Amino acid sequence: MSDDLVQFLTSGDRTLNILFGSQSGNSEDLASKIGKQASSYGLESTVHDMGDVDIASLSGMKRVLIVCSTWGEGEQPDNAEDLWNAANGDGAPALSSTNFSVCALGDTSYELFCESGKEWDKRFEELGGKRLLDRVDCDVDYDKPAATWTEMALPRMAAVDGDGVFQEGKVSSISEFVSSGGSLDASDAPAPASDDAGSKVTAQGGSDTQVFMHEGDRSLHILFGSQSGNSEGLAAKISKRASAYGLDAKVHDMDGFDLSSLSGMSRVLIVCSTWGEGEQPDNAEALWIAANTDGAPSLSQTHFSVCALGDTSYELFCESGKEWDKRFEELGGTRLVDRVDCDVDYDAPSAIWTESALAHMSAVDGNGTFQAEMVELIIEELSGGDDVAVEGDDGFVVPSFESEELQVNVQVFRYDCLEGESGTDEWACVLPGNMSVLQLLRTVKATEDGSLTFRDGPANDPCTVISVNGRNVLPGLTKISDIASSVNGSWKIVIEPLPGGEVIRDLVVDLSIHDIKRSSLKPWFHSATRDGIELSQGVIGSMSSSEATEIHKIRDFTSAVLVDSFSDTLPYNESYIGPSNVVSLWSRVIDPRTSDKNRIEHMKSLSSVGGIKAETDLSSISRNGELGMKISSHMLDAKTSVLRDGAFSDSRHGKHVWWYCWSVKMSGKVNDAVIYRQVLGPIGLISNLTSGISARMMLGFTRTGGRVFNGLLGMIAPPAGVGKMPKQFNTPVNNHHEVVAIYNEIGSGF
Repeated sequence: MSDDLVQFLTSGDRTLNILFGSQSGNSEDLASKIGKQASSYGLESTVHDMGDVDIASLSGMKRVLIVCSTWGEGEQPDNAEDLWNAANGDGAPALSSTNFSVCALGDTSYELFCESGKEWDKRFEELGGKRLLDRVDCDVDYDKPAATWTEMALPRMAAVDGDGVFQEGKVSSISEFVSSGGSLDASDAPAPASDDAGSKVTAQGGSDTQVFMHEGDRSLHILFGSQSGNSEGLAAKISKRASAYGLDAKVHDMDGFDLSSLSGMSRVLIVCSTWGEGEQPDNAEALWIAANTDGAPSLSQTHFSVCALGDTSYELFCESGKEWDKRFEELGGTRLVDRVDCDVDYDAPSAIWTESALAHMSAVDGNGTFQAEMVELIIEELSGGDDVAVEGDDGFVVPSFESEELQVNVQVFRYDCLEGESGTDEWACVLPGNMSVLQLLRTVKATEDGSLTFRDGPANDPCTVISVNGRNVLPGLTKISDIASSVNGSWKIVIEPLPGGEVIRDLVVDLSIHDIKRSSLKPWFHSATRDGIELSQGVIGSMSSSEATEIHKIRDFTSAVLVDSFSDTLPYNESYIGPSNVVSLWSRVIDPRTSDKNRIEHMKSLSSVGGIKAETDLSSISRNGELGMKISSHMLDAKTSVLRDGAFSDSRHGKHVWWYCWSVKMSGKVNDAVIYRQVLGPIGLISNLTSGISARMMLGFTRTGGRVFNGLLGMIAPPAGVGKMPKQFNTPVNNHHEVVAIYNEIGSGF
């Protein structure tokens, strides 16, 4: 190719707009194929659904190809109807700067053969457009005539210079170049001088990765199924973020979407919520039904991933998203990133999924082939430059943080399951303070010892919990600077497996017991019949914002494993269901949407021997920061409800006896103060002055029958009341194993 031709094909605006009107998907499929071929001619193509085109935008398009089918008796296809009406209205724009050609699809068995295409061809001419190639009318076997038209139309569109003027003398040289096997690589083209945020930007003089990210067809289709608007909003965010990955994103409402068009899409992301008891949202119902018929298309050329939104309060959590994920696979689609199931607080998990999904979608080349080796290169390309952010409050922002480096002595527990040996390894490291503990472990594994074993995953992965300097944490959310301890002027980090579980290897602990306990409780949500209000989406139950907020706050924790690790009781009581399950059941109990039968079942679980009564000391939970305080508060509410509802109906102060027995059994110490404070609370302390423990203390009654006065404890040392409390503040119990055996034999009725 001559330098003059290169200069011509790379100068100025090289955009080509391909509009399709389709009823069955043939026109859209053909338009997509033409878009892929256009890059060989130095054109940057964008394929538009006519249903999404603003009539006013046509006047700014210098190159337009129209591919339109005819529906029924000469009618416009559904997605072209609105644009056609606008094109024939008084506000239709002048197309004096537009060069166009039309490919009409039809069926000669109908009288008005290819009528829609003929109408568009005539109307564009009436509005002042310049026809560069005569319209082609294709029958049902449209492949050959459409291909011939494409080979003639593209060089003519390429011969329109950067200022929008058709240079007829360039057509033959462009055709000869392409027909001889030539192709204008994206790296030969300068960046277009367009301010259109939606246009594709070609990397000029960039790296091979940048060239890859902007070469050929870069379309990404995002389908949303939404009942309340969350999925639609998230789809819009993803669309904005996609441009950073060199993708031309288009968001589709599942309502009215043409199922057959999926077969021509090489990149598809699905964002779908679940409605009611595992149902598809209203706008996705028709498409879901169509996707499960015999006429559903093959998706062998489609790469996909699914983000499912749901609410763990319902039994069929994220069911709609799970169904789409399974169905796309059944139709032959290639899953590039595993589905993510998001609870009501979906921002963090969906953002993580978005970055991974877009990187993988960007690694699908211009011909629709997934290049796995490009994923890491694309991620590095984005992380290596300036932060890429989307303007506006609703965009994803990837911040960059810098922190002072710390010299840290890292000590990690090691266990060899084959040899049955355990010990610790130590490394002296210089690390940035803002590095997470999980990144630290990855660094050690990559640079020091590849055999180091730990649970890896996203920063908020609930199963990655480990013990760091005696605190149980999610390592991906814990910075070194926040948890390292200073010893003689140097920093130290001791990393150990989660206490109380069976160590499989190094820092990996068997967590299966958590799933077993949760499933055995059947903590599912079964709703009651209640009053609702009529909305545009249908009838929906109502609830005050404060009530809804309180219910969701109860279950607002990232990791059930982390919450359970707060309890000192759980490692020693196999029947105890754990704090996370107690809190989850309690949220169901107080939820006004829960059916009476469901509420009774959950209260039965809470009142059981392994329920809330098994937790002997809530202070072990409350000392774990803000989350621990919140969890212990909800557990105290649950415990109070269990006590009030008859668990201790034997006497007014039976609850004191219960907690006293369990604290002795589980801690091995006699500690009246814990029971006193924990069971009664501040109001109870006042009301109990004339009865119960307070009265016993003042009147000289002791549980053991021993002396009412023991040394100077009651006279000068708190917390003894008026000097009458026996010496039993954290006093060890002799032969504790015998005490436990007695309590076990007597049973929970003691």
